[in-house]
Amino acid sequence: MLLVAGPAQAGLLTPVLQLMRPQLESRLARACVEMASGGDKELEQSLRDPCRQLAGPTSRCLIEETDRSGRSLGVLTELIGGRFGDDSEVVVKRCVARMFGLPTNSLDNVPLRQLAQRFAQHSRQPAAEQP
Repeated sequence: MLLVAGPAQAGLLTPVLQLMRPQLESRLARACVEMASGGDKELEQSLRDPCRQLAGPTSRCLIEETDRSGRSLGVLTELIGGRFGDDSEVVVKRCVARMFGLPTNSLDNVPLRQLAQRFAQHSRQPAAEQP
């Protein structure tokens, strides 16, 4: 029997995702520190609290967008398997769009890797150079 999360099942797995939220927040905070510090130990220390604070709203957004997109089963399967797949990518793009005030599906056709590279390039520019 193949399980497919459809509109009628939306929301059924949200409690399970909520239970996994502390783990998700921890992973998000660690990833934030690692990416933003670039391996600089002193910078790592100063980024721990801000990254932890950012992880909370980010995890809530990811869970809400997982539910809204109807991809709960796929995302949950990917999380349990320790991988980042198509369902997770859709949810991350929806969340990024939401956080920037864009229409939900506006980033659908943009590869996530391209978005990450673009953000990384933009964040490395000195403030005076940023548009």
